[in-house]
Parts: sequence; C-alpha cells; structure tokens
Amino acid sequence: MENILGLVALGCGLIVGLGAVGASIGIGLMGGKFLESAARQPELMNDLQAKMFILAGLIDAAFLIGVAIALLFAFANPFVLR
Repeated sequence: MENILGLVALGCGLIVGLGAVGASIGIGLMGGKFLESAARQPELMNDLQAKMFILAGLIDAAFLIGVAIALLFAFANPFVLR
C-alpha cells in the first residue's frame, strides 16, 4: 500500500514537471518565431501578436489540464483501494 502511494506521488511529479518543461519550451519557441516574423514583416505584427497570445493560452491550458489530472491522482486516487 505504501509503495503504491509513493509511485502515485512520483507519477504526479512527473506529470507536472514534464508538462511544465514542455509548455516552457513550446512558448519559448513560439515567442522566438514571433520575434523573427515581426522583424521580417513589421506591418503584420498586430495580427501575429493576437495569434501568438491565443496559442500561448492553449499551450498553457494543456499544462493546466495535466496539473488537474495530477491533483486528481494525488487527492482522489482511483487506484488505491480503501
């Protein structure tokens, strides 16, 4: 029983940690590409900026869904029989 709880805690940490790393890399790459494209065509910067913020929100939403799943496993674990 204690071994299962430890593995669940490890899994929750991996879900949150890898999700944060993936979201950070994704937003960093997208921000870099936005700056490159805004430097090449400054007249499109407003349209590109709006699209960048929408995509940043979607990337962050995917990370927050992972956090919610990790919290579900941490506090209302369906794998532990009581």
